[in-house]
Amino acid sequence: MERTKRNGSEVFRITGARMSLAEDVRGRQRRYVISMLVRTLSVIATIVLWNVQRPVAIVTLVAGALLPYIAVVIANAGRESTPSLPSHFVPAPVHPALGDGNLKKSSDQS
Repeated sequence: MERTKRNGSEVFRITGARMSLAEDVRGRQRRYVISMLVRTLSVIATIVLWNVQRPVAIVTLVAGALLPYIAVVIANAGRESTPSLPSHFVPAPVHPALGDGNLKKSSDQS
């Protein structure tokens, strides 16, 4: 994943770490503001279209009423899940257990 700093240099993400909390909050705020801008445009379209195209105005009114709920749910969705990293753990080889019939007692060896 490639990121760009404010000074224009490229920053590459080389670990599986999550994005920073500040970056996560900034992304949520951006999505919320965009949703509220769409809602504002929807309410303005409702006002403009009410006497011209009433069915379209009703659709924009419903959209304007539902968008705040959707925006809040999206904004509070939670942080991203941690990416799965390759495991550095190598499991020990499994040795099959001997059954009861394969064991000989020392007294049986005579």
